[in-house]
Amino acid sequence: MRMRQSIADIERAFVEESAEDRERRERLYREVELRARRRHAEKTHKRGSMRFALVFLTLIATAVAVTILMFQALYWVMG
Repeated sequence: MRMRQSIADIERAFVEESAEDRERRERLYREVELRARRRHAEKTHKRGSMRFALVFLTLIATAVAVTILMFQALYWVMG
């Protein structure tokens, strides 16, 4: 009878350990997913900021070029 009881204890411990392992795997999977999402969001934000700066600089350069060309054309017409 003692042998059966110890086998039942071993089986119960195995089931509990299996459940704990499954929960740990699921938790780790969720953490990995969360970290990947966070990295993706940070990368997207960084790219967006760089693109904004590039568009802003292009806009300023265009405005400067148009102003210079406009005054040159005005000088040519008036000159």
